[in-house]
Amino acid sequence: MSNIRYELLNTGAVSHEGPQLLYVTSAQYGPDWQGSMHAHTCTELFYCVRGIGEFRLTDCSRPVGSDDLIIVNSQVEHTETSVSSNPLEYIVLGVGGLDLQLAGEVSPCVILNCRQQREEMLFYLREFVHEAENTPQGWETVCQHLLDVFLIKLSRQAALQLASAGTYRANSECAAVRRYIDEHFTESLSLDVLAEVAHVNKFHLAHTFQREYGISPISYLIMRRIRESRHMLENTNYSLSQIARSIGFSSPSYFSQSFHRSEGISPAEYRKRARAAQAPVQS
Repeated sequence: MSNIRYELLNTGAVSHEGPQLLYVTSAQYGPDWQGSMHAHTCTELFYCVRGIGEFRLTDCSRPVGSDDLIIVNSQVEHTETSVSSNPLEYIVLGVGGLDLQLAGEVSPCVILNCRQQREEMLFYLREFVHEAENTPQGWETVCQHLLDVFLIKLSRQAALQLASAGTYRANSECAAVRRYIDEHFTESLSLDVLAEVAHVNKFHLAHTFQREYGISPISYLIMRRIRESRHMLENTNYSLSQIARSIGFSSPSYFSQSFHRSEGISPAEYRKRARAAQAPVQS
């Protein structure tokens, strides 16, 4: 999976009231697509540039394809899958302080087809990516104002309301630590190490990270390792010891305990079920 995510680390420095752009992601399906259920502390606007796939929530799933715009409110568990012969390519905006409403009521997820607005939608979305990729002077301010215009365009859709959920101020230290964990989760990391990365007191980091993302830095680290381990259990023949070592756990037993606490089953049982689900049906 080709996935490039651009964090806006200085959103708090941008003088702006209302919804805040937190990140821009450009992605395309690949063989390493993991597709695990997850949720965000912000609202995501997910635009399918091309391809065919499926968007899943906890209790339902919907087919998606070119020019579909999926808007998912914060804390809503979801994932997406793709048809390998026609892979999904998409652009995602992560927006804080925003609630999607339909007919005045908050909705967990809405899918709109924007085929008639494709040219206009892609113009704005590719501008987001261009600014974030090249980071010219004032690019974060430009992206924030682009978001304001983009949301006004969306609000013209029938019955769709994008309401402010209060001003959001992203914490740059927490964003930097989260990104560092995502890039170095296989290494030996501690709260002291992460605090050094952010140049803040470790107790301050623990408090602000929990407030920003609803999870402690170390719990996020373990969650990131578990997510990687699921992929390895499903797609490799590595032993549990090899997997534990490669993703940063200090011992196989600690890996097994952490996995069971997260998934409700042992790594061995998870691999057994995954292999059974992948096995061809005998006619």
